Amino acid sequence: MHKLLSSRITIFWLVAPSLLLFLVMICLPIAMSGYYGMTNWRGVGSYDFIGLANYSKILFHDEVFWRSLWNALLLLAATLLIQHPIALLFSILVTNAGRFEKFFRTIFFIPAVISIVVTSKMWVSVFHPNFGMLNKLLDGVGLSALKQDWLGDPKLAIWCIIVVVMWQGFGYALLLYYAGLQGIPKDLYEAAELDGAGRVTLYTKVVIPLLTPMVRVAVVIAVTACLKQMETIFLMTNGGPANTTQFVGNYIYKTAFSSSLYGYGNAISVIFVIICLIITVIMNKLFSKDVGEF
Repeated sequence: MHKLLSSRITIFWLVAPSLLLFLVMICLPIAMSGYYGMTNWRGVGSYDFIGLANYSKILFHDEVFWRSLWNALLLLAATLLIQHPIALLFSILVTNAGRFEKFFRTIFFIPAVISIVVTSKMWVSVFHPNFGMLNKLLDGVGLSALKQDWLGDPKLAIWCIIVVVMWQGFGYALLLYYAGLQGIPKDLYEAAELDGAGRVTLYTKVVIPLLTPMVRVAVVIAVTACLKQMETIFLMTNGGPANTTQFVGNYIYKTAFSSSLYGYGNAISVIFVIICLIITVIMNKLFSKDVGEF
């Protein structure tokens, strides 16, 4: 068996099926998108080769594309700076909830397992300007002056979308940190307490540094989820009003399939893939530092 696996020809034939599948299913579609991005194809019929005109227009003249990318980065910032610290805090509280631990763990994870269609439509109803629960609540507590057309106001709509997306993903973030906390040996807690560490010192100096590998996983998942965000936006606002809640995935869909600008939509997708690769390289550089084990 050792001689068999040491043969380069054998290794090649073992790897070849997976390599071929990768080339056909990943590399070939990207290459075809790159080609169609240099045409004015509308999805059917003939088309003309126009070179880099689509790419130039996207990079230097397409404000909607840059707005959609900015919205993804804004969502990512809110996720990492607001959602994840809160999820970490609540995971610590759930871990120390005693006999109520399973109950709270289930409650916090419920939004993550409900269909995105259901939750999106529910939040659209909550934000409705006339019969929405949010405005009704403001009426009930005497704050009628704060009532808004939440999803119809260009300045407020994106923040409503961010709140909804963070609410939907909160359970996953909490579960990741909860799993990380479960993997820390109880002996380390006891040793730190014997050394005189208080609750704050225990978690800031011992627990959180040991959670670094899980933080890396959580950050990677957050970056991926924010960049490819589409379903919630499509169901709640479809990028409106005036493209202020547009995200790249939804913009590609609207451009290629709703506006029948198939070539232009492919060009957007290629540029987006390149941006994602750049972000991946940056993340690998940031996360290249090794951490100790326990």
